[in-house]
Amino acid sequence: MPPRAKFTKEEIVEAAFHIVRTDGWDALTSRELGTRLGSSARPIFTVFKSMDEVQQAVVESAKGLYKEYVRKGLTAEHPFKGVGTQYILFSVNEPKLFQLLFMTEQPQIPDLSGVLPLIEESYEEILSSIQNDYGISGPLAKKLYHHLWIYTHGIATLCATKMCRFTGAQISSMITEVFTSILKNIEERKNND
Repeated sequence: MPPRAKFTKEEIVEAAFHIVRTDGWDALTSRELGTRLGSSARPIFTVFKSMDEVQQAVVESAKGLYKEYVRKGLTAEHPFKGVGTQYILFSVNEPKLFQLLFMTEQPQIPDLSGVLPLIEESYEEILSSIQNDYGISGPLAKKLYHHLWIYTHGIATLCATKMCRFTGAQISSMITEVFTSILKNIEERKNND
């Protein structure tokens, strides 16, 4: 008969998530997790087969929290701008989770067209919001999305690493200025073709 679990799966994941959220990915060890639970590491492995399973559960929890930010952005008056703003807010409010999800080295280097679908589970929904809100075709919407993602990722990275601080008004203004410039450029090229 296997030993009775001292902690539930949810309790272990919650403690692991809290470690990563406050101290970063590298702080998540079986020893630290056991300490956080007020125990040795042994009870963790009556519920999980390995720390890899615990880590994967933490990644899924981080993705779930980030997805709440995306959902909020998609309900904004201009959903694409809302998502960009929420992406930056996620980096400000949850810097360690942002670093985990969006600043972790990838096993293979995707090209620009492959990176967004790889890291953004709501990619298609966000792309549709651009097409619907601005009446732009698929390829042009992708181009706009890629440019704005590079820009917002830069701002978010500065925030997540505490290199810079921006007010909400500054973030809104920067996103609007760059978005307007790129959209104008795309529309001019479309009209010249």
